[in-house]
Amino acid sequence: MTRPRDEAYDQVGMQLDHMILPVRDADESVEFYRSVLGCEFEGSDGPFSVMRVTPDFVLLLAPWGTDGGTHLAFALSKPAFDATFARVRERGMKYGDGPHDADNMHGPGIEFGARGSGAALYFFDPNEHLLEIRHYEE
Repeated sequence: MTRPRDEAYDQVGMQLDHMILPVRDADESVEFYRSVLGCEFEGSDGPFSVMRVTPDFVLLLAPWGTDGGTHLAFALSKPAFDATFARVRERGMKYGDGPHDADNMHGPGIEFGARGSGAALYFFDPNEHLLEIRHYEE
C-alpha cells in the first residue's frame, strides 16, 4: 500500500515540527544521535538539547529520565541508510530486521512505512528507545 503524493495532500499544510524525547543522559544522547544518525547538535534551549534531524524537524532531548519504549522511524536515502548501518556495525551495536527482533543481527527487513514498504533496520538508542532506519529505494 502506497499513498501517492497529490496536490490535495500537499495542501493540508501540516508536518511534524519537533518532538520532546526524554533521555537519561543528555550528553550521551547528543553524542549518539550525532555520531550514529548524523543529526546536528544545535545547542541548548532551556533544559533541552536540540538535535536537527531535517531542515523542518528537531528532536528536543529532555534529561528527565526514561524507561525507553518510544519508537522513532527515520526515512533516509539509500546512501545515508548504508552509511548509518555501517556506523551501527562499527560500534558493535545489536540490530535486527523487525521491531520485535531488534537484536537478531539480521537485516535489513522489509516493513511498511509512510510511503509504503521499504528496507528497514531496528536498534536501540542508549535510552532503550527503539529506532528504525529505512529507505524506499530499490
